[in-house]
Amino acid sequence: MYIRNTITYHSLQTFLISEVMDKCNDTVSYPSTQPTFSEWTLGRHLALRLVEIGATDVFSVSGDFNLKLLDQLIAEPRLKVIGCCNELNAAYAADGFARSRGVGVCVVTFTVGGLSVINAVAGAYSEDLPVICIVGGPNSNDYGTHRILHHTIGLPDFSQEMRCFQTVTCYQAVVNDLDHAHEQIDTAISTALKESKPVYISVSCNLPAISHPSFSRKPVPFSLSPRLSNPAGLEAAVQLAAEFLNKAKKPVLVGGPKLRVAKACGAFVQLANACGYALATMPSAKGLVPEHHPQFIGTYWGAASTPFCEEIVESADAYLFAGPIFNDYSSVGYSLHLKREKAIIVQPDRVVFANGPAFGCVLMKDFLSALAERLNHNKTAYENYHKRSVTYGDLHKCESNEASMVNVLFQHIQKMLSGDTVVMVETGDSWFNCQKLKLPEGSGYEFQMQYGSVGWSVGATLGYAQAAKNKRVIACIGDGSFQVTAQDVSTMLRCGQRSIIFLINNGAYTIASGIQDGPYNVIKNWNYTGLVDAINDGEGKCWTAKVRCEKELNEAIAMATGEKKDCLCFIEVRVQKNDTSKELLEWGPRVSAANNRPPAEPSENLI
Repeated sequence: MYIRNTITYHSLQTFLISEVMDKCNDTVSYPSTQPTFSEWTLGRHLALRLVEIGATDVFSVSGDFNLKLLDQLIAEPRLKVIGCCNELNAAYAADGFARSRGVGVCVVTFTVGGLSVINAVAGAYSEDLPVICIVGGPNSNDYGTHRILHHTIGLPDFSQEMRCFQTVTCYQAVVNDLDHAHEQIDTAISTALKESKPVYISVSCNLPAISHPSFSRKPVPFSLSPRLSNPAGLEAAVQLAAEFLNKAKKPVLVGGPKLRVAKACGAFVQLANACGYALATMPSAKGLVPEHHPQFIGTYWGAASTPFCEEIVESADAYLFAGPIFNDYSSVGYSLHLKREKAIIVQPDRVVFANGPAFGCVLMKDFLSALAERLNHNKTAYENYHKRSVTYGDLHKCESNEASMVNVLFQHIQKMLSGDTVVMVETGDSWFNCQKLKLPEGSGYEFQMQYGSVGWSVGATLGYAQAAKNKRVIACIGDGSFQVTAQDVSTMLRCGQRSIIFLINNGAYTIASGIQDGPYNVIKNWNYTGLVDAINDGEGKCWTAKVRCEKELNEAIAMATGEKKDCLCFIEVRVQKNDTSKELLEWGPRVSAANNRPPAEPSENLI
């Protein structure tokens, strides 16, 4: 593909095309004519850069400091600017878009917008997602004048917003003069791609529509060299790992969430194919490893694991964890029964032998691919799992006059899944219920476990659906979470999206109740279908249903996948407050115990 005005250096070309553009679902075509000099403005340069990396949609909330910039972005025909209801959802949408396309963009206004968006940017940082947060900043003439501006806290220091972003972005650029704008913008974008983390770009409100000679020439050269493994360290790590694992009688493999940022999912499957080990994933890695793999045994999540998976992993005499995150949630309140001397921990650029040496500058994908050629085939752990596992019959069926049980709902969602669907999972009991879904080949799965921001999924559903128009998003959202970010169902309708949202209404923050029950977890009930109908106001393709039993659920799903398959479908499922997964009932008290350890108690050491 020919990219006009290419970011120089072959390594950068290769990176942008192979690592980002291959995630685009729509082919981007480029006009044959070059813009005239007058069109080469700062804003136009930024727009072109975004299109080049596959960010064909930008999620925004307008404000007086970013209006000129939005005009310039709108003028780029290959870029769609999508106005959101609030800044938080705009960044959540950029997060969702990045999960599909490899990069996402949000554009907000100075301070009131920037500080509103920062929570979602922090979530993207925790998930290693390259989200480019662009802020319309103060007029360039106001810097250094000690003037007090609106949308600030009343101090003449304009750096407050940038300083707030320093801990949740990997690079910050304050563009308040044209001479350096080209280099600042290009460096920020390339850093986001290289580090797979969010970046912050502030653009003075009076600059976007001004042309500059630097925008009419080739970009200022900068290097974005691909990361390489240290050959000697790689060889030593592979040799030691092979010796360790080949001595084991029943070794296992466990995939973690860092497989995504390491771009090592394929290498991990290659290793599993070669060695024959039982294959599990941590909960936050669901969807990164194919669940139709013949050696797949489910989710390893301590006491909340898939049946028999916990026993197989914890009874192994050696385990390789690829890209794990061991926090209090993934460790079920630090209750995992793992032994340090049995573990090899593989991070994106580092291999750690938990009772031995560590090797830096070793890329995960290189290590896993090389190790696949050195391991003996050993199916003992998987055979042990196969002996222990049982075939489950149908889940509990509700009669037409019974309240719809949560497990029945997810049984029906299971039947809806295909290679053309993506499951979007909100923080809450859906974490546990959706872990039990068996993903067919090609089916996507996204959730935010490390940051766990309640309400994330509404904006993320908007962004993912906008990026992956060939997929139908199935979102599972609790009523408490939906109340935080419900407004941007409006934007989904305006964009003509056809997601299916299951609103699970039990009148409470269920996951919080699982940790510690109390009146603070009870929420005011809404007429959720009525709210969505009111938001639609007859202007979009929207269909809603309220279900209370399995018969009504069957009818609603049939309508959503049949006659209303081209509509946004919103299905409210009424369930009892105490109708929760058994995994939450196991997980919650352990997390609560970890939260309430007395001050004198020493902290536990995870692997």
